[in-house]
Amino acid sequence: MIREQIVSKFSLFFADTGGFDSWLTANAPPLLFDRLAKLETNPLSLAQFNQFLLLTHEAGATAGFFAYYWFSEPEHVYDVTKVPGYDSAWTRAHAIQSLEHLYWGLYRFCTDALLFFGNTRTAYRELRKLSSDELNALYASKRFDTAFLQNRGPSLTLESIPKDARYLISEMACKSYGIGNQPVSELKRVLLEAFNIFRDQGGKRATVRQLLDGKYVADNYSHEKQELLFSSDELMDAEITVEEDLDRKYSEIAVKFTEARKKALSNTKLYLSMVDQLDVYVATSMRTRNDFRNMADLCDRIFADQRLRRLNIRYFDPTLSAAEGHMDKGLIECLMVKCAKALVYCAGDKESFGKDAEAAMALSQGKPVIFLCDETQKERFYRDVHPLSRLIDFHTGVPVGAMVTSTPEHASELLCRIFENKMEYNLEQPTRGLLQLKDRLTNSIVRFQTNDKLLRETFWNYYHNK
Repeated sequence: MIREQIVSKFSLFFADTGGFDSWLTANAPPLLFDRLAKLETNPLSLAQFNQFLLLTHEAGATAGFFAYYWFSEPEHVYDVTKVPGYDSAWTRAHAIQSLEHLYWGLYRFCTDALLFFGNTRTAYRELRKLSSDELNALYASKRFDTAFLQNRGPSLTLESIPKDARYLISEMACKSYGIGNQPVSELKRVLLEAFNIFRDQGGKRATVRQLLDGKYVADNYSHEKQELLFSSDELMDAEITVEEDLDRKYSEIAVKFTEARKKALSNTKLYLSMVDQLDVYVATSMRTRNDFRNMADLCDRIFADQRLRRLNIRYFDPTLSAAEGHMDKGLIECLMVKCAKALVYCAGDKESFGKDAEAAMALSQGKPVIFLCDETQKERFYRDVHPLSRLIDFHTGVPVGAMVTSTPEHASELLCRIFENKMEYNLEQPTRGLLQLKDRLTNSIVRFQTNDKLLRETFWNYYHNK
């Protein structure tokens, strides 16, 4: 195989920025290409592997590094047997047998480099010194303990709240129906005022919808109207002829509110009791009763997967939890995002600072984040345009990206792969030096190495400065 063919085959891994990144480029010594062309009959040993690294101005690697990447099939955060070029025969070898064999090991190394180091040069400098045991220990610390998840058993059962009543646990409903020692709730007071004005003007019969859409509410409660409409969803078509009608209809919903809120507060205590083992935080924003229904259905759909059930996955369902106040709610949700192992972001119809902040928090901690959209157009936007879909792990500086899909079943599959350490990735280099790691299922960029030399050198030389 001629020099150009070898350079082309391995161009995916190298951008010629120096050191290891220049090993198999057109500027490499001709002797290297002559040697690689003979691999089928004369496998490449560690000694010669290191010689060629030194000839391209890069330090050699340990026997452990060589064996780990080319002769082992270790448990990892992804399935190494799904890496292109895999052949079970490689695990019985002691030297690199072919170009496909070399390709497989380099693919694995570059995948690890982007996952945990942010660039191949830094990764090689750190990993080349490690023994096999040290490499196994390093990556074992990155894996989820699947056996522990399976064996820990289920958590305490959450209180069940009818899906049609879950909207009543929202902060808007709490303000409308009142909590604490308020003598009359805001919603009831506004409806009574509006009905009395309506009656004083000669009106005989009105629905709650007509009262809330009337001039009195528009003039006096314009800022609260969205909250009042939200909380009155079940009352909208109720006809009011006397105050007693309003009392009766309102009381029916108020009882539901009290029961739902009591259960939601109890559930929050249960969520806090399992926070050290929380697996998935579901981030969303719900502005209507139907949003609550849809979100409840979506959680059921995602987490009904039998593989997730076998793992006893603990996930935070936002339609089942309430707090004593909005400040406590913020603390609770920040704690859960911090403690959860992964986050599912449900895009919904509108942007929301809360869920965007939660997704950004999770990405900035290096956690797996799944963006679930309700349509293909939004999927493309979140995958290719949205600024929060790619950030950096604040601790390591490694660029991280969300996995974006419009299919709930993909979200289930991704969670299974994450917790079973069976992720599958594709490496791409669309332009020279821009190395991207994509989740194979959704084609989302989850890691990348920039090809901007000034940015790269500035970033990695100064990011970790105190």
